[in-house]
Amino acid sequence: MKIATVATGGIGGFLAVKLGLRGHQIATIARGAHLDAISKNGLSLAAPSGKFTIQPWIATDDTSQVGEVDAIIFGVKGDDLEAAAEACKPMLGSDTVVVPFLNGVEASDRLAEILPEANVANGMAQVSTTISAPGLIAQTGDFNLFVFAERDSRPSDRIAALQKALTDAGVSAPETDDIERDLWSKFVLFSAVSGVTAAARCTIADITGIPELAAVFREVVRETAALGRASGVALPDDIETKTWERVQTLPPSMRASTAIDVEHGRPLEIEWISGAAARMSEKAGLDAPMNRTLYAVLLPHKAGL
Repeated sequence: MKIATVATGGIGGFLAVKLGLRGHQIATIARGAHLDAISKNGLSLAAPSGKFTIQPWIATDDTSQVGEVDAIIFGVKGDDLEAAAEACKPMLGSDTVVVPFLNGVEASDRLAEILPEANVANGMAQVSTTISAPGLIAQTGDFNLFVFAERDSRPSDRIAALQKALTDAGVSAPETDDIERDLWSKFVLFSAVSGVTAAARCTIADITGIPELAAVFREVVRETAALGRASGVALPDDIETKTWERVQTLPPSMRASTAIDVEHGRPLEIEWISGAAARMSEKAGLDAPMNRTLYAVLLPHKAGL
């Protein structure tokens, strides 16, 4: 397959290396020192099982050089979505599928306002990866999960082809019969992990070990789950309990990427996490005071240093 990664950060870079090792033609869209390093030395993945390097088919910041591709793996920060979506247009054919792997639950709808809706799918990713140096993606732990489907969750040949490509590359890419349920199930957990670890500058161990913080976390979970159900998502009846049980199994030192961004003075994508939960709850006629408070606490840090 011809596959482009927009952009080639933690998620796009991870999948680019995995797919490139299986012989797929990969166009890595990047910029700056990261692009320079990829062009010169290839793109590398430092994983628990070793270090792997591919030479992309194309490495560029100009998508007009790429031409039509079969699939675009779309993984950018929420605030960068509009510009990145515009950059996808020269790579679209009539059956090109754009699969978003962003935090939050609004990326697919936002993409469909910019790109032809027929090209847009929906997706959810769970993997711990980051750009550790120009041209190098670092993965923490072996776990990875990439669930994606057409926006209405119907089966399609193009989704099946990309799932097979990823599965053959050693990536977990199972089928789903309800992508909205899967996307919101992650959001219920991530909105709480992101908001609480960033606002409290804390870890999972703090959340599970401090009763007052645990109460805040569980209230965020409750608010976000209530929003999902009010939005017509078929969330499991016991998702609040199951989410808290899952938190007990997470690494004690774990923090959300939002918390790490706060620490390093980077811009925060809170508009699409705590901010989204608060905004969407208000629109649905629900009160979400905990999400609203976490969003307000993080607002002074939104633009970074």
